[in-house]
Amino acid sequence: MLEGVKHIILVLSGKGGVGKSTVSTQIALTLVEKGCKVGLLDVDLCGPSIPYLLQLEGKDVHQSDEGWVPVYTDEKQNLAVMSIGFLLNNRNNAVVWRGPKKTSMVKQFLTDVSWGELDYLIIDTPPGTSDEHITVMENLKNVKCDGAVIVTTPQLVSIEDVRKEITFCKKTGIPIIGLIENMSGFVCPSCTNCTNIFSKGGGETLATISNIKHLGSIPIDPRVGQLLGRACVNELPDSPSAKVFNQIVDKVIQVAV
Repeated sequence: MLEGVKHIILVLSGKGGVGKSTVSTQIALTLVEKGCKVGLLDVDLCGPSIPYLLQLEGKDVHQSDEGWVPVYTDEKQNLAVMSIGFLLNNRNNAVVWRGPKKTSMVKQFLTDVSWGELDYLIIDTPPGTSDEHITVMENLKNVKCDGAVIVTTPQLVSIEDVRKEITFCKKTGIPIIGLIENMSGFVCPSCTNCTNIFSKGGGETLATISNIKHLGSIPIDPRVGQLLGRACVNELPDSPSAKVFNQIVDKVIQVAV
């Protein structure tokens, strides 16, 4: 099912609540704006937020002779999406599964979804270094994975958890494309001044210490959180967030060439 996928990018973080799914969504949407055909796979089984972020809640996944047909965001089918959120009857339903069942579900997502021809497949993973991550890597052994984008926030507690994620990547042989510092300051929607609520520079320092690339620092911008299914680079082209997402995607494209 992944034979038609040219490049696979993982989005990882050792800490929950760092905005990883928002980053994954905006990376995918930015790639589409640059003329790429993209897939977005949500393997966060316990907290699937991709359907909400793309305004796809309530959409159904259909079976075909070739496997599961992903949900598309537009008629041109430039962005294909798969998430367990599409398989739940109610957005409030909890996925109460033990490890083996979660592992089996992730394997199905990687082997039974008919992605077709894609330039990029972005895989949004849950926080941590658990079953889902190991299953993803085991199933990508025979497929080229271009690398991982790691997301952190500036606070020390986040930095310490994300440091473990970097160690996980190095131990499992996942190339690291670079690190993003999210929530790096708050952009006031009225005056556009940036205030460092959670401090600043922790991600850049971690990248330097770990000898990996710092891809950029994304501030908190309430306008970005309201975009739901629309690309920041298109809707808010002059915003600090749009400039950073353009930089990030340009660096991802350079690595994946």
